[in-house]
Amino acid sequence: MSANPRRRRPIAGTIPPFTMAFQPIVDVICGGVFAYEALVRGPNGEGAAEIFEQIADADRYDFDQQCRVRAVEVAAQIGLIERDACLSINVLPNAVGESRSCVERTLNAAQNVGLPTERIIFEFTEGEPLADHEELLWVIRNFREMGFRTAIDDFGAGYSGLTLLTRFQPDLIKLDMALIRNIDLDPVRRAVVGGILHMCEDLGIAVVAEGLESEGEFRALRDLGLSLLQGFLFAAPGVETMPAPIWPNGSALAA
Repeated sequence: MSANPRRRRPIAGTIPPFTMAFQPIVDVICGGVFAYEALVRGPNGEGAAEIFEQIADADRYDFDQQCRVRAVEVAAQIGLIERDACLSINVLPNAVGESRSCVERTLNAAQNVGLPTERIIFEFTEGEPLADHEELLWVIRNFREMGFRTAIDDFGAGYSGLTLLTRFQPDLIKLDMALIRNIDLDPVRRAVVGGILHMCEDLGIAVVAEGLESEGEFRALRDLGLSLLQGFLFAAPGVETMPAPIWPNGSALAA
């Protein structure tokens, strides 16, 4: 039996074709969609991991730039501008620091399609160690000065946690799904999430819970007072579409 071939290393200067899928973040108070998160997908719906593993380290910055521009362009093409919803875009934290011009391409893309900057949220994941905190903070300050909103993604499961939160206060944090999973059955998780909510209320930071899969999780988070929710319970990501979320009782939410 022949051995499995080794996975080929990514070739620098070659970025594979990709597109974007969109998953809604619902606002249960308003009964509609607060934002759509843009997620990398292959042209045939391949997952983000399959695309990322084809990106050489030397191309991370350019790929990050292309992702943001593609997210804005595709979102505009499929009708985001006509909706009362924001666009949430993931940013690779160790890619943005490679150039101080990293904001310009996204800003130009937004202006070209007529998407107001205040309707764009940049998510900086907490799940990756940061090579240069000062450069990242410089970029974040520039994003906010231009009108963009900012968020810390995967909050509670990464490398920076409360330390990063003391350095800058984003508009939102997104709780890592590890804190959300089976929260209805775990009083420790409920206590931790409740404490985070109180802290963020004092700081004027909105909180999003991501990764909801069950009605029990939904009820527990609503009991805690959390209103911005995201997960397969409402809708799976749709490739180049903005799926209408479904309420746990089976009724459709306003898109």
